[in-house]
Amino acid sequence: MEIIKTDIEGVLIIKPRIFGDERGYFFESYNLKELRELAPQIPEFVQDNQSYSTYGVLRGLHFQKAPYAQAKLLRVVSGKVLDVAVDLRQGSPTFGKHVSVELSGDNQLQFFIPEGFAHGFSVLSHEVIFQYKCSSYYNKESEGGIIYNDPDLGIDWGLDEKDVLLSPKDRLHPTLKQYAESLKH
Repeated sequence: MEIIKTDIEGVLIIKPRIFGDERGYFFESYNLKELRELAPQIPEFVQDNQSYSTYGVLRGLHFQKAPYAQAKLLRVVSGKVLDVAVDLRQGSPTFGKHVSVELSGDNQLQFFIPEGFAHGFSVLSHEVIFQYKCSSYYNKESEGGIIYNDPDLGIDWGLDEKDVLLSPKDRLHPTLKQYAESLKH
């Protein structure tokens, strides 16, 4: 397995060793011991989630507030997404910056996002099966979000605006500036 650092400290792309032949392929999708040897900041995960979505679905930008903040390890089983992490750590030199990576069933890349980030993804293929591990259990009262199309973030989701499919809840998230202002109170 290979660890690829990104422009934001702590956010990692993980490239597994894939063993393939005429029958197909095999790889370890998760090995905590090996991950920790390469990236000691990787936590133990307590919850696995899976979602199915179709082209144009955009989920995010979501986060859990402390003490239920979650680190996540994300991967695509089949299909393709653009996965995005936005730094929400107060005092971070990269606060409000984002990293995006294309995850697919073909490239088998994984994306590690530490606590203190908002996360979202857009579906770029006809359909996708998306899996992720969380370091803390979901807590409804601690959920938060940032609006996906905040002009200050400038995220290119790889979709035409007319193709974006959002949940009603995701349409109501504040901008990053509004979120940052709420932290002052």
